[in-house]
Amino acid sequence: MQLYIGNKNYSSWSLRPWLLMTQAEIPFQEIKLRLSSNEDSDFKRTLLRLAPTGRVPLLIDDGFAVWDTLAIAEYLAEKFPAHRIWPASTPERARARCLCAEMHSGFSALREHFPMNIEAVLPEIGARVLREQPGVGVDLARIEAMWKEQLRVSGGPFLFGEFSAADAFYAPVCARLKTYLPPLAAESQTYIEQISELPAMQSWCAAALAEHDFIAEDEPYRRAGT
Repeated sequence: MQLYIGNKNYSSWSLRPWLLMTQAEIPFQEIKLRLSSNEDSDFKRTLLRLAPTGRVPLLIDDGFAVWDTLAIAEYLAEKFPAHRIWPASTPERARARCLCAEMHSGFSALREHFPMNIEAVLPEIGARVLREQPGVGVDLARIEAMWKEQLRVSGGPFLFGEFSAADAFYAPVCARLKTYLPPLAAESQTYIEQISELPAMQSWCAAALAEHDFIAEDEPYRRAGT
C-alpha cells in the first residue's frame, strides 16, 4: 500500500492515517508531496491522476484509491481486523465513530484559526485568537469535555483505553494545542502528552522539524525568516 501525504509540519489530515498505520504496524510506502493549492502544481497533478479530489491523504492499495480519512480508517479495519483499528465492543466502536465523525466534520473555528504548525510555538497567537474568535473557545470546550468524559469512562491512557482510530483523529488537535498553548484542564494536558509520547507521533514530529519548508499559504501568523 502507498500513502500519499503532504508536508508533515502542516498537513493535519495526512497525520491521521499515517499515525494510525504506523502505530498499528501496518506496512505502507510513504509518498510525501509538497503542499500546494495551485491547480498547476506537481502536488495537484500527481494526486488528480490517482483520485478525483486532488487532496491528501490518499491511500492506494493495488491501484485502488481511498481518499477520505474516515474511509481509510474503515478500509484498514476491514483489511486488517487483527490490528484493532476500532475498539473491541460494539458500543465503544459506535462511540469512537461518533467522535471521529465529529472531528471530521466539525470544529471549523479551531481548525481555521489554530492551523497545525508543529515547528512553531505561538502562545501569544493562541491568547489573541481566544480573545477575538469566540468560536475557537466553543470548539475547545467541546473537545475538552469530550476527552474528559471518554477518558473517565475508559480509564485511559487513550480515549478507549488502547490506542485506536479515535486517537489518531485527535492527534492533530493535540499538535495544534502544543503550538498555541491555550489554557487547558489537567486531563487534557495529560492526554496530549500521551499522544505526544507515542513513538509514531515522535517520528512524525521529528520529520516535520527536519523539513525546513516554509509554505506561506499555511502560515497565517508568520513570515519567512521570522
